[in-house]
Amino acid sequence: MHFLMLVFKILLILTFFQEPQKVASVEQICAEGDRLALVGFKSKIVKDTTDFLSSWTGKDCCSGGWEGVECDLATGRVKRLVLQTPSESDSSVYMKGTLSPTLGDLHFMETLIISGMKHIGGGIPESLKNLTRLKQLILDGNSLQGYIPSGLGHLSSLQTLSLSGNHLSGQIPSIFGNFKNLQQLSLAGNLLRGAIPIGFKNLVDLESLDLSHNLVSGVVPDFLGQLQNLTYLDLSSNQLSGEVPISLCNLLKLSFLSLDHNRLTGRIPSQIGRLKALTALSLSSNKLTGQIPESIAGLPNLWNLSLSRNGLLDPLSIAFSKGLPSLLSIDLSYNSFNLGTVPEWIRNRELSDVNLAGCKLRGTLPNFTQPDSLNSIDLSDNAFTGGLSSFFARMSSLQKAKISNNQIKSDVAGIKLPDGISSLDLHSNQLFGSLSRMLSNKTSKFLEAIDVSNNQLSGNIPEFVSGLNLKVLNIGSNKIAGQIPTSISNLDKLERLDISRNQITGTIPTSLGSVVKLHWLDLSINRLSGKIPNSLLGIEALKHANFRANRLCGEIPQGRPYNIFPAAAYAHNLCLCGKPLPTCKGKKQEKLGQ
Repeated sequence: MHFLMLVFKILLILTFFQEPQKVASVEQICAEGDRLALVGFKSKIVKDTTDFLSSWTGKDCCSGGWEGVECDLATGRVKRLVLQTPSESDSSVYMKGTLSPTLGDLHFMETLIISGMKHIGGGIPESLKNLTRLKQLILDGNSLQGYIPSGLGHLSSLQTLSLSGNHLSGQIPSIFGNFKNLQQLSLAGNLLRGAIPIGFKNLVDLESLDLSHNLVSGVVPDFLGQLQNLTYLDLSSNQLSGEVPISLCNLLKLSFLSLDHNRLTGRIPSQIGRLKALTALSLSSNKLTGQIPESIAGLPNLWNLSLSRNGLLDPLSIAFSKGLPSLLSIDLSYNSFNLGTVPEWIRNRELSDVNLAGCKLRGTLPNFTQPDSLNSIDLSDNAFTGGLSSFFARMSSLQKAKISNNQIKSDVAGIKLPDGISSLDLHSNQLFGSLSRMLSNKTSKFLEAIDVSNNQLSGNIPEFVSGLNLKVLNIGSNKIAGQIPTSISNLDKLERLDISRNQITGTIPTSLGSVVKLHWLDLSINRLSGKIPNSLLGIEALKHANFRANRLCGEIPQGRPYNIFPAAAYAHNLCLCGKPLPTCKGKKQEKLGQ
């Protein structure tokens, strides 16, 4: 041990007396060129609420102290830069600035991820073409603009490229066909236009392709059927036309296919039954015709089938009664079906989501044999007439229900809602009775939205207890009377309130000004009197308000947004004045509003 200590001391002394340059090479692992490139990136970020870049201090970027930077310790070269926000939904966490061209000087970089920073704008630096070792390039969830640099096509080692969720424009570079090793490509959520480049047929290793939410046009190219390794294909929300190519039915590994919200025509290929690995199929919002192919019933793993808003026709094949063993979610809404009743093979399944809006269904609402599995249901725009009072019985998992625009006659007092329901839409039926039971101290704390407008409801607006989480309350176009309760202030999460076209009397309570999250307020066509209280100036988030056709008088609150709403929002009242209406004439007019 004494000998080892002596050797250690000698080595320490020799190190101390080494030339200054050699001392630097021990103390500073990070290559100076790489450090300067990172500092160049930092200099272009003018605001960083993530606080990541505050750790970028000192001369050694490879010490582990620089957030998101990883080096090859043998060479001192930066090989990974990963800056991702922990939550994309948190708008307060972001970086603001541009991407510095100095990123192109990190020649040993293998992974570059700058994701979810929201406010990094400007263009993608052309200099990134110098990162020839790059395997992962992920710049999604920013505000990048301009064209995608064609120089990126030189990054022949790329395996993952994601530029989604930006504001990129222009065409998809044809040189992207050079990515022979590419496995994942996402350009979703931009403003890209033009056709899908023919060079994509060379991406033989591609497993995932997402071009959704762009302006891509032309046809769905046949050559996509040659990409035999594809498991995920999303071309939704574009301007694609023509037919669904039969060649896509050769993608035997495909588990997800979405072509919805395009302009596709023709029939769904019967060969689609070859896609045995398919778990989700969405062809909604196109112009597809003909019948649903019987072969779809033979897809053993399909759990999500969405074919809504097309021109599909009856009948539905009897094969569906025994097929689709994995089905959990179905959407056949708004086609040319004349179903009459909900098919037995839908009623008897353990489904989580059923959407049959606009399918010409009639009679009593259906009885599902396994109602406790349902999470959401949409039977709106049909011709149902009854069965509402018992419909929700045993739907213990139901969160969203939409049964609007039918002909249902029912007393709302007899409706027992599931404890966990968050959204209920019953507008445009023939419902009657009082809301006092539906909105009471027993109302579910999970209920966030309720729309019972355009019915025949009567009685008063009930008192609101504290603790409710309502965000949307629409009781417009009924026969509700009485006053707006002062307890309206207990709805502190309310964003949209519509009590228009009723028989509401009394004054607008000052407590309404406490509902500060309101975006939409409609009190029009009632019998309200008195002034519009100045307390409403506390609702700073308000985007729309309508006080038309009441008996209101006095000065309109003189502050934004009330004094800049259109005059029509205050028309047909007793004696309202002040911007945007003519100036009040004096104290007499104001007193009338007291």
